[in-house]
Amino acid sequence: MILVVLDHDGNKLRKASLEALTRARKLAETFGEGVAGVLLAEGQAPVEEARGYVETLYVAELGPYTAEKWAAGILEAAKAGVKAIVAPSSRQSRTYMGRVAYALRAGLLEDTLESWAEGGEVYATRYAYLNRVTQKVKSAPPVVLTVKPNTTPLAEPLGQPGEVVALNVPPVPTVEVLERLQEEKKGVSLTEADIVVTGGRGMGGPEAFRLVEELAALLGGAVGATRAVVDAGWRPYSEQVGQTGKTVQPSLYIALGVSGAVQHLAGMNKSKYIVAVNKDPEAPIFKHADYGIVGDVHQVLPALIQAVKKLKD
Repeated sequence: MILVVLDHDGNKLRKASLEALTRARKLAETFGEGVAGVLLAEGQAPVEEARGYVETLYVAELGPYTAEKWAAGILEAAKAGVKAIVAPSSRQSRTYMGRVAYALRAGLLEDTLESWAEGGEVYATRYAYLNRVTQKVKSAPPVVLTVKPNTTPLAEPLGQPGEVVALNVPPVPTVEVLERLQEEKKGVSLTEADIVVTGGRGMGGPEAFRLVEELAALLGGAVGATRAVVDAGWRPYSEQVGQTGKTVQPSLYIALGVSGAVQHLAGMNKSKYIVAVNKDPEAPIFKHADYGIVGDVHQVLPALIQAVKKLKD
């Protein structure tokens, strides 16, 4: 069996889960195995949608998230026997998939760009050294594998809904969650966005991000920020792009007032097209940009917004 961890927001599956399903189906085809899904929740879960993508769907309501409980739920589903467990790569999955791999004594292939089975082993590629190098790695089954967002086509539903199996997950020693403070989510998810508009310290202050938000909304994209901006308290950490933030790989990345520190480049340098606006012609970001505008971002950004509005009219 190839088991897929189906990430969701309580109402629907996330885009990254459909990418993981595509990878799982490819492995299943080579190994001659079936594909099952595991849906873990702390309340509402999109069971009907999820069962449309897999032959068997394991479901468990585990209460507030902890890495220990999520790992226990996946391991309970894996008792049916697995050659591989595939999950979307995220900050959350990094906390529980390592535990799953250790428990199964399985190979752990994280943040993979592509994956395939050959000669009874699972191969994958992934970035290393601040995304400057692509590695080819392999492991014998069982394998625990995570899929880097925006690298894989989305899976289509199957013709027949799969069987739903309720999991009885035994209690595990874990940290007790006393309170959770959750940031309000606005617009498109940063890691799933096809267009990302990022502001740096060159924006001058938090009030200037109103225009960044406006441009992102007009383009149907997400707002990003550099670490310096987040450290200054201008934007929330959930928007941070870079080595210590989120890695994005959109079709279009617009960098506004971003100098291009190597730590930031590690989180966005695989974008298909990069457009940079900076008043410093020697800014490192221009070495990586497909299109560069040397100018004051406070003059260029309003002009960009007006140009987009004109095109949309």
